[in-house]
Amino acid sequence: MTNGTVGATRADADVTIRYWASARAAAGCDSERFAGRNVGDVLAAAAAAHAGLGVVLNVSTILLDGRPVTAAEPLPEPSPESSSEGTTLEVLPPFAGG
Repeated sequence: MTNGTVGATRADADVTIRYWASARAAAGCDSERFAGRNVGDVLAAAAAAHAGLGVVLNVSTILLDGRPVTAAEPLPEPSPESSSEGTTLEVLPPFAGG
């Protein structure tokens, strides 16, 4: 069994993650870029880059270009015609009063 990367026919998508509220505090920045094939790949890379972010990600709503998604959601394949902005994930932690 392979890990899914051997013989793959598509490239990783370049994704901007925007952090809100406590996710921003845990990441120490407003946004950053990671690459992956699905939402989970990108979130795992972000969690590995920032101690404490994984806990926030576990309770957050994740939006892919404005719609709620799960970690298993595949990211859109990059194309030469796609804008330089690419795909955006937003991390929306629960917040008081909401």
